[in-house]
Amino acid sequence: MTRFLVTGVSGLLGLNFAMAVGGKKNQVTGVANTTPLTWVDFKCLQAELTEPETIEKLIEDEKPEIIVHCAAIANMEACEANPKLATEVNAILPGRIAAAARKHDIQMIQISTDAVFDGSKGNYTENDTPNPLSVYARTKWEGENAVLEVFPQALVTRVNFYGWSVAGNRSLAEFFVNAFSAGKNVKGFTDVFFCPMMVLDLAEMLEEAGHKNLQGLYHLVGAQPMSKYDFGLAIARKFGFDERLIAPASVADGGLTAARSPNLSLDTGKIVKALGHELPDFERGLDKFHAQYRHGFPEYIRSLA
Repeated sequence: MTRFLVTGVSGLLGLNFAMAVGGKKNQVTGVANTTPLTWVDFKCLQAELTEPETIEKLIEDEKPEIIVHCAAIANMEACEANPKLATEVNAILPGRIAAAARKHDIQMIQISTDAVFDGSKGNYTENDTPNPLSVYARTKWEGENAVLEVFPQALVTRVNFYGWSVAGNRSLAEFFVNAFSAGKNVKGFTDVFFCPMMVLDLAEMLEEAGHKNLQGLYHLVGAQPMSKYDFGLAIARKFGFDERLIAPASVADGGLTAARSPNLSLDTGKIVKALGHELPDFERGLDKFHAQYRHGFPEYIRSLA
């Protein structure tokens, strides 16, 4: 049995990871800050990770074998509004956790983002030099560097994922479902490309990578690049919503404060080789997302906070 310590466990990835991997094979302890959880089948603690000695105490008390560091300020507009806090949480904290993990000989998985690239070319490999366009992207890249500088044996994964969250609005997929359900017209960017992975598929890949003790930097995103418009259209079709509710648009007309990278397609050849198999395809993940919707999972997960 592997003991996981999951930070940011009330977030989209943290909670879905903890729920997916906890059980007979693994023991999960989750750490939340602002959103405590109830009625979950894993141990959940409330703590402020940026406070001195918090990490050391968690390691001493819980004795994890793998730390999955999901906690971050992921809202791009919030990072633009408070760059100092974004730096503390996204850039400095990961390095502190990595130093503690190295000291206690604990494996660490740092969750980063595809947004570290400027999107000028796409199909980025791990050898390409990032050029972050926003405060969020910059601080996440600084977090990557902080982790690998003090603990080169850590695993840093650049991800992009979607799924159901406690808040009900943490992923682009939820945004589309919420809007379509209400009969609202939305815009889908035709000039912004990414590689979305369903969060349960990502949880499975992260667990496997942890058990294989992968080290260094890996791109772990969906196997199929697509535009935000095509993503929204796929959701409308899968859920049986009116496809006319989504209109093609340019990101320049989105009214967003933080700059978005136009092409965040990533090359996943390195992780595929390390895992020894292909990554889950997009349709498989979308089927899971839709099945959860039909079985009332969005309402259930929102009830946990």
